[in-house]
Amino acid sequence: MTSPRLDEIISKLEKGARKTNEILSALTPQQWQYLIYTEPTPWTMRDVLAHFVSAEENLLKLAQDIAAGGAGVPDGFDYDAFNAQEQVRLRDHSPQELLRALNDARQATLNWARTLDDAQLDRVGNHPALGEISLETMLVSSYGHQLFHMRDAQHALMKQGGEANG
Repeated sequence: MTSPRLDEIISKLEKGARKTNEILSALTPQQWQYLIYTEPTPWTMRDVLAHFVSAEENLLKLAQDIAAGGAGVPDGFDYDAFNAQEQVRLRDHSPQELLRALNDARQATLNWARTLDDAQLDRVGNHPALGEISLETMLVSSYGHQLFHMRDAQHALMKQGGEANG
């Protein structure tokens, strides 16, 4: 049995996954090539999806470490360098493969999150971008992270002549 706090986290993660999947599944092959970011390195919509996969997989590992009493990422962690390495790791995957991987990774996050208790949600660890935060905040930030990038992507798609649902 989960707590009300955990139920709210799970609900947000499920809602975010549904919305992201709905929008990304509707993109055309051309839209996957649209430029979304130029800094620190250029990212297309496909690259943003690869970033989602990497973030979901690696933040789950980080959250599991913190839930078990770990400290999180070390001080001085260079997330720009990490993101660049992850883009190389995932460069040969098609958008469809990445979307499946993202759905699988989010499901793994949800399955694991359902095992947590309130004491674990209160544990604090170092997040790569947000610093010292609770595990609860870290899980909710996964929802916010995708939302943030999806808003940027939708604006970029519209500016480049594409339709962005939602």
